Amino acid sequence: MTPPDAAALLEMAEAARAALPAPFAAGAAEVRIAVEEWPSDEVLDDLGIEDAYDLTGLYEGVALTERSVADPPTEPSRVTLYRRPLLDEWAARGDVELADLVTHVVVHELAHHFGWSDDDIAAIDRWWE
Repeated sequence: MTPPDAAALLEMAEAARAALPAPFAAGAAEVRIAVEEWPSDEVLDDLGIEDAYDLTGLYEGVALTERSVADPPTEPSRVTLYRRPLLDEWAARGDVELADLVTHVVVHELAHHFGWSDDDIAAIDRWWE
């Protein structure tokens, strides 16, 4: 079996965004979603992550809760999914559909867009249990 390519993962990510409840749909619509093979060395260094396999997704932007109308315009927020780490985690877990894993990562990263911290997300996210 050929592993899903970036286009297939992007399709899964867009489906996850499209399934968001109405209160979140508008805010999530402004976020760009991209798929890259690996996180760059710069991203890993900035986050203090030594193993590229440990980063499946990343939110970059200014959270909605931190924005002000007085701020100058910025680049659109972005969620990047990292294909190889996602596929590795999917294979290692063996108990989850790839689309479910992609959805989990997309929702986690979009939660940062809405201003949630990792601790906030972990408090309600029981997906890993």
